[in-house]
Amino acid sequence: MTKHHAKAKAKAANRVCTTVMVRRRANKANVNASTRERPQVAVWKPSQVTSCHTATAAAAIKPHRESETPPPTNKQKPRRSLVPQTSEAGSIVRRLFPEMAAVVVLFDFDKTIIQWDSDDWVITKLGAADAFNRLRPTMRWNSLMDRMMGELHAQGRSADDIRVCLRSAPLDAHVLSAIRTASALGCDLKVVSDANSFFIETVLEHHGVLGCFSEINTNPARVDAQGRLRISPFHDPTTSPHGCNLCPDNMCKGKIIQRIQETDSAKNKHFIYIGDGKGDYCPSLKLGEGDYVMPKENYPLWNLISSDPQLIKAEVHPWSSGEEFERILLKLVNKLITSHAQGSQLDYKCDMSNPVSTEVGHHQTLPVPN
Repeated sequence: MTKHHAKAKAKAANRVCTTVMVRRRANKANVNASTRERPQVAVWKPSQVTSCHTATAAAAIKPHRESETPPPTNKQKPRRSLVPQTSEAGSIVRRLFPEMAAVVVLFDFDKTIIQWDSDDWVITKLGAADAFNRLRPTMRWNSLMDRMMGELHAQGRSADDIRVCLRSAPLDAHVLSAIRTASALGCDLKVVSDANSFFIETVLEHHGVLGCFSEINTNPARVDAQGRLRISPFHDPTTSPHGCNLCPDNMCKGKIIQRIQETDSAKNKHFIYIGDGKGDYCPSLKLGEGDYVMPKENYPLWNLISSDPQLIKAEVHPWSSGEEFERILLKLVNKLITSHAQGSQLDYKCDMSNPVSTEVGHHQTLPVPN
């Protein structure tokens, strides 16, 4: 072989090696890209939000204790969506262990998930308390809050100013831990609140738990073309009054609970309702035997339940602190998961002893409402 031929062959070999290395690097990059976490699809609308902090189901069976220091916050600008995505870990657990999906946890927001009333927090912190107190005797609450957002806009306060204010609202680390753990265990978490979607989503996303919830049932809110936050009633009292004399005219939580119970097939689901106010009494009356209600002690819901306990069919478990909130909620979740799993095993044994049955078993996961 001549010297010229040897050089040509060596160059060809180098080109082959280079091509192989480039392809290997490209394949590796594709593999890494495919394994990165992708934004998930919202239940009702596509939305990219911070996913709930996940833990393994086995580790989460015992009450998980968070550090007293609040978790790292997401500094990404919130993306709007009335109904956020579900937690990836929670969805996987619900598919693999349908008995866990039999637990639906319903949360009020103000003074339940957060320690304050979000409306009062924004009005006070942004210096609109005087206008609020002046208008309060003349307007219904929902209409008043929409008016107050107009007052703040007229003072030069933007929607981003309101977001910053909401992110400063304290949220107990035990409550955050309970939400994350219940989601990791596969429970279906929903918010039922007389606040508004802008306030709720801002707070939950800031603390990294927005993705733990499959539904947010609340008063709709949007930022209009002028940058003003608008708040609308969940039930419009003029066009579609709800007709419940226990609830404010803009929202009947009892009707929301009834809709959820029908959607999720009440005979296969157990409900835990957590709240504090008068508006939480109507939905508590809709719960049945085998369900649980967790009223905040010495608040209106607790007082109403205590005035006539026989009216409540659900088992009552009061709480007064974030630590009690976490301990009681996870205790009830574990109790329901265990009892449902034992019942499922019994059904399975019965089906095996009667092979002629062709009915669908009780282990299927029901579809998420959409």
